[in-house]
Amino acid sequence: MTTRLPAGVLRCDDEVTRCFWCVGDALYRSYHDREWGFPVTDDQRLFEKIALEGFQAGLSWLTILRKRENFRRAFHGFAIERVARMGARDVARLLGDAGIVRHRGKIESAIHNAKQSLKLIERHGSLASFVWRFDPPARERPRRSTRAAVVKLTETPTSHALSKALRAEGFSFVGPTTMYAFMQAMGLVNDHLERCAARERALTGRASFRRP
Repeated sequence: MTTRLPAGVLRCDDEVTRCFWCVGDALYRSYHDREWGFPVTDDQRLFEKIALEGFQAGLSWLTILRKRENFRRAFHGFAIERVARMGARDVARLLGDAGIVRHRGKIESAIHNAKQSLKLIERHGSLASFVWRFDPPARERPRRSTRAAVVKLTETPTSHALSKALRAEGFSFVGPTTMYAFMQAMGLVNDHLERCAARERALTGRASFRRP
């Protein structure tokens, strides 16, 4: 007898149970299975996500994900020092690049945030050590990771605190909703739904994780 899956968890054609939002697209499923919700401490990956979350504003994450390799090519793999050296000519070049989101404010923000990241790293040791100070307390998390609980979590007190702290460091395009999406993706929170196959793997990864 097959146990009924909870709302928001679907059994895909490969017999793997997944969160509802990733089904129907192979790239999205791979991102869900291998990246989303797993703890990240690499500064380059953290910076990339901050930059791409800025580009996502007003768009879907899937739109950005489909363009991610183009963004990586355009922004030197999101190597922070290289992006920080980009200037007006680079902005003009990227405004003509159909492979990315051609929005002057977002392009300039990514470059600006790279410069601020270097200053932050100089002051705090690493981007990772700064970000992981905002590992949310248990009381802020839902008792059960259900679809109804997770869809309400668009921002939290901790995402507001992280947003405020990054703004104080000079960052732009880092509002509390954007920062909650960042926290979900980089594993500060695990919003894989109960019975999603990736949830337990993310929990295991977090159990062995050492905060920087």
